[in-house]
Amino acid sequence: MENSLATTINGVTFKNPIIAASGTFGFGSEYHQLYDVGILGGISSKGLTINRKEGNAGLRIWETSGGIMNSVGLQNPGVKQFIAKELPNMKAFDNVVIANLGGSNLEDYLEGILLLNETDIDFIELNISCPNVKAGGMAFGIKDDVAYSIVKQAKNMAKKPLMVKLSPNAENIVTMAQACENAGADSLSLINTLKGMAIDIKNKKTVFNNFYAGYSGIPIKPIALRMVHEVCKNVSIPVVGMGGIYTVSDVIEFIMAGAHAVQIGTVNFSNPLAGKELVDGLAQYFSQENIKNIDEIRGII
Repeated sequence: MENSLATTINGVTFKNPIIAASGTFGFGSEYHQLYDVGILGGISSKGLTINRKEGNAGLRIWETSGGIMNSVGLQNPGVKQFIAKELPNMKAFDNVVIANLGGSNLEDYLEGILLLNETDIDFIELNISCPNVKAGGMAFGIKDDVAYSIVKQAKNMAKKPLMVKLSPNAENIVTMAQACENAGADSLSLINTLKGMAIDIKNKKTVFNNFYAGYSGIPIKPIALRMVHEVCKNVSIPVVGMGGIYTVSDVIEFIMAGAHAVQIGTVNFSNPLAGKELVDGLAQYFSQENIKNIDEIRGII
């Protein structure tokens, strides 16, 4: 029997557990110029909203000593344009297609789900880290009851497996995960970026127009790994882990913590070939350790 990297989530089989994370890989076309992105297990699309968004004004990316901060603001072509122009290209890569969906109110989410239902995407990844404009800008994924309500209504409408992306800024990541599971989420992905800040001391002002921004990169990995482990021990649905994953060892740690798959984000900026290298390196590890399939090591910690 050959060593198999395949992993199955909600009845969908990924050829390997390496998924390009939303917001760091576009829709795959640019990276496909560097390597065959079809070798990845899946690609999560750039965050989509029902209408086209130009994103935030001012500086959007700020490099830190151990990662990056971003305040892109979900710049995207809108769901309809994604379906018409980007989705055919993504499907041609022959891996699992995950449509990451955001919104500023419940109606936006539900309208986006209705449109995505009629496509051949494999998953809807519901990004509940988005600010809820009707609740003063607090993200949907901070309070359990708010998250439960939106996931419940989204699941009632979704014809695709619903993967809910959790914010590390939730009041309690375990009870948040359980609330989403109870609401009908088919799977979970975590963690999204941490909330951070940067100040330009020379110009005596904040770096970002919105003051705060999402922080990601190597230093958040221990936090992400802990949260993924906690969630995996307390829910019965599949979990996709992410946060500071740069090496094959990082990937294996998340799987051992219980994750069915991982998403890689910030590493794609510092090393555009990271996806290919991680797939190749994981195959080499499985061969060296004589591991026949992911289930042998998943959740052993």
